[in-house]
Amino acid sequence: MSVLDKITQLQEEALERIGKADSLDSLNDIQIAYLGRKGLITSVLKSLKDLPNDQRKEVGASANKARAALDNLIKEKKENFSGGKKLSAFDPTLPGTQTQSGVVHIITQVIEDICNTFHGMGFEIARGPNVETDYYNFEALNFPPDHPARDMQDTMFVEHDRLLRTHTTPVQSRFLETHKPPIKIITPGICFRNEAISTRSHVAFHQVDGFVVDEGVTMADMKGAILAFCKAFFSEDVKLKFRPSFFPFTEPSAEVDISCFLCSGKGCRVCKYAGWLEILGCGMIDPNVLEKAGIDSERYTGYAFGMGVERPAMLKYKINDIRLFFNNDTRFLRQFK
Repeated sequence: MSVLDKITQLQEEALERIGKADSLDSLNDIQIAYLGRKGLITSVLKSLKDLPNDQRKEVGASANKARAALDNLIKEKKENFSGGKKLSAFDPTLPGTQTQSGVVHIITQVIEDICNTFHGMGFEIARGPNVETDYYNFEALNFPPDHPARDMQDTMFVEHDRLLRTHTTPVQSRFLETHKPPIKIITPGICFRNEAISTRSHVAFHQVDGFVVDEGVTMADMKGAILAFCKAFFSEDVKLKFRPSFFPFTEPSAEVDISCFLCSGKGCRVCKYAGWLEILGCGMIDPNVLEKAGIDSERYTGYAFGMGVERPAMLKYKINDIRLFFNNDTRFLRQFK
C-alpha cells in the first residue's frame, strides 16, 4: 500500500469514527489518535523525511489536507455537544445552572468597617502610593539617615531611594504639605516588610493610619478617639491599656493593647499567652514632622495613630492564623459573606 493510499484509509477510518462519536470524550480520543503528537496522521507527516524527494510534496499536501479536514470536522462536531451529552434543542424548562458569586474579601470588609467607624467621628480618607520615596517613608517622619529607628522596619527597596512603603504614615507627610489645619484624616492601604511569615505576621499587610492637626489638640483627645473606635468596632465591654512606647514621628508615644478575644484573656498562641494583643500605636505628632511640612508647631498640635487591619480582623472574627487571609481558600472566604 502506498503512502497516499494509507492517508486515504486513515482519513476514512477517522471520518467513520467521528460520525459514530456520541460525546466530547470520544471526540477527544479520536483527535488524539489521529491528530495528536503521536497520532496516525501526524506520524505520516513526521515520516516525510524518509521519502524520496519527488514524493514528499505530494504526500505532504495530502496529509495536511486530511489533517485540516478532520480537525474542522471534529471542531464542528464538538459544538453540538455539551457536558458529554448531545443537545438536540434548548429546553427552557430545565433548571438553570447556578452561577458562583464572589464575595468581598474579609480584609476589605474590615477596612470598610474601620473607615466607616472613624468617618462617623468626622475623619476623611486620604490615600498614597504603594511605592514610596525614602524621604516620605522615613526622613519626613523624623527618621534621619542612618538613624537606628530605621532598623525597626525591615524595608524592601525597589531602586535607589524608592521602596515598598513600610507603613501608611507617609500619606500623612504628603497630606500635611498640601493642606492647612484643621486636618482630620485616615489613610487605609497595603504595606510591605521583609518579615518571616508566621501565624502573626506576613510580608504584606494592611494598615489604617489616622491623624488630627489643629489648635489645642491634646493626648486626651487622642485617647478619647481610640476608646470610641474600640467600643464601636469591638464591643462596649472592651478593655484597653496604654503602654509607653517610642515612634520617631510621635512624642510622647504609646501602644494600645486590647484583651484577647480568642482566649478571653486566658492566653493563647496568638497573644503569646499574655492575654493581651497590641492593636495600634499612637502618640502626639512630633513638632519636627509638622515643621518639615511647613506647619507652625507653636500654634498647632496633633496626634497620630496606626493599626494593622489583619490583627483586629483576627480578634473580631476569632481567626487564629494571619496566613488564612492570603491563601485564597474560597471555603474560608465564603464564610464572611
